[in-house]
Amino acid sequence: MKILAYPLTVLYFIAFGLTLLIFHPILWISHRVFGYHTLEKTVNILQFCLLRCLNILGTRFTYNNPYNIDTDAPVIIVANHQSMYDISPIMWYMRKHHPKFISKIELGKGIPSVSYNLRHGGSALIDRKNPRQSIKAISDFSKFINETNYAAVIFPEGTRSKDGHPKPFQKRGLQTLIKNIPTATVVPLTINNSWKTLRYGKFPMGLGANITLTVHKPLKIATFANTDELIDSVEHTITSHIQQ
Repeated sequence: MKILAYPLTVLYFIAFGLTLLIFHPILWISHRVFGYHTLEKTVNILQFCLLRCLNILGTRFTYNNPYNIDTDAPVIIVANHQSMYDISPIMWYMRKHHPKFISKIELGKGIPSVSYNLRHGGSALIDRKNPRQSIKAISDFSKFINETNYAAVIFPEGTRSKDGHPKPFQKRGLQTLIKNIPTATVVPLTINNSWKTLRYGKFPMGLGANITLTVHKPLKIATFANTDELIDSVEHTITSHIQQ
């Protein structure tokens, strides 16, 4: 299986790179000529194409959501983090909520399509070495989510889990979002098996992963006595559904 992974990984990298290069001018035109909402629609198409690129590796996707999540109020999607391949499935399958991310500022430059969308699509770019900039960026981000009733996505583990085992939540960022978006619905999301796309490292990539996204019962912030109680409940729900 690993021998087959080498040529398929090369094909994947070619398809992935071409997709980002082709969409970059399309995103620019969509945004500059037709406006923000056209940019969003184009980004959704990009995510669909990126998922199809992963199909080259035999990667499959399963999205389980038995809940009707309100689109007329802001949402905070809280998920575990296993690889960079968590991003596109969230953006595609939860696109009706317009998911926006808190990303490190380095990703805002140099990556075709991705960097442009991070800079202009409503996400927050934070400089981890500059607390003042980070606080302002998250504050502005929270205001944007409040005004648009979009979804803020946060991975409280902070870094990706390389083997699927969850890392303890770092609460500060989630606490800030909950404080700044008090009317939000918190949606716990468990991601399984995306780490398997990188089981051998960056090259070759793993074959045949079934990346599963499971949405758990949405929680209203106002129904919890304090923020720590809410975060502990969300962390337990997410991590208890991670498959080892």
